[in-house]
Amino acid sequence: MRTLYYVPIIHTGADLGVIGGEAARRGVERLGEDVWTKHVETVSGFWQALEDYFSAFDAAKVRIYQDGMMTDGEMGERIVREGAEKGSKNFTIILGLLKKGAVLMKTEDLGLLRKEYTRLLEISKAARPVRKLLSYLKYRLIKGRLLKKRDAYIAGRINDTLKDRETGLLFVGAYHDVRPSLAGDMQVIEVKEIKKVRDYQGKFIHPERYKDEISALSGYLVSPVETIPIKSRETG
Repeated sequence: MRTLYYVPIIHTGADLGVIGGEAARRGVERLGEDVWTKHVETVSGFWQALEDYFSAFDAAKVRIYQDGMMTDGEMGERIVREGAEKGSKNFTIILGLLKKGAVLMKTEDLGLLRKEYTRLLEISKAARPVRKLLSYLKYRLIKGRLLKKRDAYIAGRINDTLKDRETGLLFVGAYHDVRPSLAGDMQVIEVKEIKKVRDYQGKFIHPERYKDEISALSGYLVSPVETIPIKSRETG
């Protein structure tokens, strides 16, 4: 039996670079500054809850799988350090785990990542509304296929490199669906419930329609982590 702690994450502007700045601008424009500020506070509290949990995590020899990580070794660790220095809570947590003996793993295929990033960058840089819309529509056409390919690759990496009786940590965007492709002997522990993280992301952009649900989900996201072991992927 091997154990995988599954951490569904919400990416912040510090994780997304140029694309993150565009996302924040569009968020304020669409939702208003007050709603967007509350969202940013929720996401900050979410990451603080994760940071508090992993500060006491026994990380010796634990394998870390991070979405977007296309290399490991010295180069991978440099990417993590630089991300932490730029304010990424995600990379700050991972850096702390590496200092306690965790091992960073190559998680993604560079070619697949490049395809997705190129499309997103095209959207963010489009100056004219028509060009932005066309870029967005082109991205929508390939988004689902790309995500499935990325998820299959990530699961394959975990299946191939996480050995019997070893422990892994997967930090991955909540809309990814890696679990169906994980090996049957993989014990999966959701550090935060995937469904609730997804629900929050899907509903916070409709503040009037889902006011009560957003409040409850926000409260869950910022609450201290309580892990509930799931015996296998079939039970989820």
